Amino acid sequence: MTTRVLYLARHGAADAFGKLTDIGRRQADLLGERLARVPVDAVWHSPLPRAEASAYELARHLPNVPVTEAAELVDHVPYVPSAAETPASWAGFFDGYDDTEAASGQRLAEALVGRFAKVPDASAKRTRPDTHEVLVTHAYPIAWLVRHALDAPQSRWLGLNSANTALTVIEYRNGLPPTIVMFNDMSHLPTDLRWTGFPERIRP
Repeated sequence: MTTRVLYLARHGAADAFGKLTDIGRRQADLLGERLARVPVDAVWHSPLPRAEASAYELARHLPNVPVTEAAELVDHVPYVPSAAETPASWAGFFDGYDDTEAASGQRLAEALVGRFAKVPDASAKRTRPDTHEVLVTHAYPIAWLVRHALDAPQSRWLGLNSANTALTVIEYRNGLPPTIVMFNDMSHLPTDLRWTGFPERIRP
């Protein structure tokens, strides 16, 4: 049975200009230490600088693993819900999104799923039957992939937040639905580096 394992991680903590901070670099470094125990085949990252810098920081622990940009991983709103689908607390968030922007986000979301959320081609030549890929991206694409794996309604990406460098793992196997192995796991981070990226009011 061929298996694709995706290790999804939000980039490390960044400043208001989108540049990785010292805390973000430390978070990415610790995630790399954790992933060094995994037979990683590839690291993919969003085009945005905070994700690219995080990818190269963690990849220092993964010698000879290629690090490559993937346009589908860019930060984007994957689906703009209708008024009936939108929780009251999110209603104002979508003000100003026109039909063109919503359609562009939906196309990106479809491309993300089409490229990564599937079992690898069984006919491709590989040294192992399974593939293990790290995707360094943003909270919304992670939420979309989790929603897709659960076959949940499109609006259910809302509220599925991820902390900086938290790890989410999804497995794809032939003939089986995707498996969420873990979501938003921060066990590789010390207490003082956890939950960044979440509002202060909802950090445990």
